[in-house]
Amino acid sequence: MPVFLALLLLLAAAIPVSAGQVLMAGRVDSPPVIDGSAVDSAWSGARIVTVHDAVADIDITLRAVFSGDTLYLLGQFPDPTESRLHRQVIWNPAQQSYEDGPTREDCLVLKWSMVPHETTLSLKENRPYRADIWFWKASRTDHAGYADDKMQIYSTTRDKKAKLLLSESGTVFYLVRQTDQGQPAYQPILHAAYSRDRVDKYEYQTPTGSRADIRAKGLWKDGAWTVEFARKLNTGHPDDVGFSLTGAYPFGVSRYEIAGRDPEPEAETPLYGAGDVGEILTLKFSP
Repeated sequence: MPVFLALLLLLAAAIPVSAGQVLMAGRVDSPPVIDGSAVDSAWSGARIVTVHDAVADIDITLRAVFSGDTLYLLGQFPDPTESRLHRQVIWNPAQQSYEDGPTREDCLVLKWSMVPHETTLSLKENRPYRADIWFWKASRTDHAGYADDKMQIYSTTRDKKAKLLLSESGTVFYLVRQTDQGQPAYQPILHAAYSRDRVDKYEYQTPTGSRADIRAKGLWKDGAWTVEFARKLNTGHPDDVGFSLTGAYPFGVSRYEIAGRDPEPEAETPLYGAGDVGEILTLKFSP
């Protein structure tokens, strides 16, 4: 095993318990079906934890169970509208080209610490960190039954692809958002010439490799989203956090993509890309 991989796995296993609420994953004999519904019997006995998303100003409820070698999580949050289009492009006659329109997809993000020290996992943190990102997207990944799998690197090392951020102490940090290895669930479409006033920006496909580690499905009903996730406790990939039944794993949740971007007043979902982690939770297992 390469030294860097052994070190990464060691750090993941040694992550300390942070203060805050504990999301307890209990063992179930019959795992839930990943279909965006909370009616499965597996969820009926799971403890519900509620966290307030300060950016979205809503409460998100979470539940967790495990069965065999797989962890299952369920997130629910209110949303008055179902948004399943993302950046549908609009023809600009003056420029004779397509440009991003106002549509933004609904999403839910889980952000897992991959460092051995306590961290807020926020975009104003005063210490560097790495995080495993589980990114469910109503448009770009839900069609395939997956969440996107990424990593965030928050450090003081300058990178030309990074987003420049300021910590609470005023230190300059750089946010790099890396995708895991493999084929994504979507690809941009090159529209070289006019076809219609509005066209889709992405074509859909089945993800592969480490990009396909997380099964996920969302269902919008009666003004709320229910999103289910399923992932093996250990994927064998160095870009993923690994779970053991005796460990404790700090993480955060966000209703919006955590990209460090400013709000977009012209978008249908102005806060898309401006999400952040507020409260740190800790996942534990109850065999």
